[in-house]
Amino acid sequence: MGALDEGHFDVELENGVKLGCLELGGEEVSDTLAIEDAVKVLLQGLGEDVNREGIKKTPLRVAKAFLEGTRGYRQYVKDIVQGALFPEAGLDEEIGHAGGAGGLVIVRDLNLFSYCESCLLPFQVKCHVGYVPSGQRVVGLSKLSRVSDVFAKRLQDPQRLADEIASALQNGIKPAGVAVVLQCLHIQFPASVASNHEDWVKIQVTSVSGAFKDEKVGVWGDFLSLLKSRGININKSCTRDSTGKSWCPSRSPSISPTCSSFGSMNAKMLTAVTSIIQSLGEDPSRKELVGTPSRFVEWLMNFQNTNLPMKLNGCTIHKVDSLSNGEVNDEMEQIYSELNMPFWSQCEHHLLPFHGSVHIGYVRREGFSPSVKSWLQSIVHFYSFKLQVQERLTRQIAETVSSLLGGDVMVVVEAYHTCMISRGIEKFGSNTATIAVLGRFSTDSVARSKFLDSIPEANGG
Repeated sequence: MGALDEGHFDVELENGVKLGCLELGGEEVSDTLAIEDAVKVLLQGLGEDVNREGIKKTPLRVAKAFLEGTRGYRQYVKDIVQGALFPEAGLDEEIGHAGGAGGLVIVRDLNLFSYCESCLLPFQVKCHVGYVPSGQRVVGLSKLSRVSDVFAKRLQDPQRLADEIASALQNGIKPAGVAVVLQCLHIQFPASVASNHEDWVKIQVTSVSGAFKDEKVGVWGDFLSLLKSRGININKSCTRDSTGKSWCPSRSPSISPTCSSFGSMNAKMLTAVTSIIQSLGEDPSRKELVGTPSRFVEWLMNFQNTNLPMKLNGCTIHKVDSLSNGEVNDEMEQIYSELNMPFWSQCEHHLLPFHGSVHIGYVRREGFSPSVKSWLQSIVHFYSFKLQVQERLTRQIAETVSSLLGGDVMVVVEAYHTCMISRGIEKFGSNTATIAVLGRFSTDSVARSKFLDSIPEANGG
């Protein structure tokens, strides 16, 4: 359907390779080394020392992540489907509701991850697959997930991904019809280093064949009703793409390209990304991939320059509560906080983005209310827009703020890590929090508690 010709699947269904964990044979070793070399060029282009502790093994980690995340190029549907077709009495070659062969079968809420072909960053997929068996045979339910994963583990576009899953199942198990619904989330790009974090880019796509195209049969309506029973609301029509906008944020007009002004090092970086794409098993000259190297380098270059301007950001300082100091003259102190300061950063271990919010609490004497919010946000930007790890980012912000505001500082960083949700625990919505405490906060549990209690309120809790 659509982006896919059936001949492609005829080839896949006639061939097969060993599935399972990625095993590095001779060709894979060569690809790994090629990607490692390319990643070293990218790191050097960012001004990094490739021998620095912390990123010394980054080229290998990135290579393994890319190859694992695109292992679908080395897998074939035949190996999954043919050994998992089982005879089941039912309605032969007819549409019915008797269950078994001839009745609608649905697998919902499959969590998948894929690499965006436009920017090489992972995106999340919630996949729902339905089919109507025919020929008195059914396929093992787990195979619907595995077939979906084969195509997700490639450089993808949501609509093509839906089409490829549907076509593979239609050609592989010969059902009366197949329906695939994908709900996709792509990390939003900041328009500038000082911009607030925007929500995920969301898109919903569908791909249907056979009985699901026949409105008189009503199978498509049944499929949607069973999704709705799980709180999944899909447009009643069989629209293939729920938006007319460009899917990937890297193609947004607000992301201004600067590749025309790339210097010699950036040209090397473009060549390096092209090499990575080729090593993954793709054709860099495919029209959808032609601009990908420049978009990926454009994203990476955000994390090269750390000389960020000091800009006001519109955040407000909240006075949380007053505490008795119990020291000289019984003067009162206040805990002030700057909450929900957005940040973006790039994991130095996998070259994947992480983003979230920074909350800073500090103690100053009663009556002292300087306008420090622009300082704090600039400090956050300074340390976040570079290759980082969250623990170091938290410590660096705390130490710098402490040196400016008198020592009593507490910093909480909450972040979503692309590397965790796409290749670590692989769970949607997973979040990491890190804390750094200095001065009074390190010994005063009451002060820590008052500051921490203010964070859920700031997050709308």
